[in-house]
Amino acid sequence: MPKFMTIGYGERAGYDKISANARAAAHANDDLLKRRGALMGIAGRPVQVRNPDAGGAETQQGAFMSSSLPVAGFALIEATDLAEAIELVSKSPCAVAHGVIEVWPFDEG
Repeated sequence: MPKFMTIGYGERAGYDKISANARAAAHANDDLLKRRGALMGIAGRPVQVRNPDAGGAETQQGAFMSSSLPVAGFALIEATDLAEAIELVSKSPCAVAHGVIEVWPFDEG
């Protein structure tokens, strides 16, 4: 089955805007995704890694990509196609709580 990498963006202010029932339903949706086999996690502090010309690894604290909302978490999900992946994550906390979720087709190449 095809895999999709998701990146959830959101902030506490958006989460606090939605009702307790909406929060509970969104978290129940994430529980459903986990039962389907999704690997999900909350975003920690990123580290950039470079190794120019294989001459030695260099690291730098912080994200390379930037967004108007902070990265909240990541997931690797399975779905029959992109449309199903979108439907599955559309009820997750970041999507419901005034954030956004990116869905990236994951090619294991």
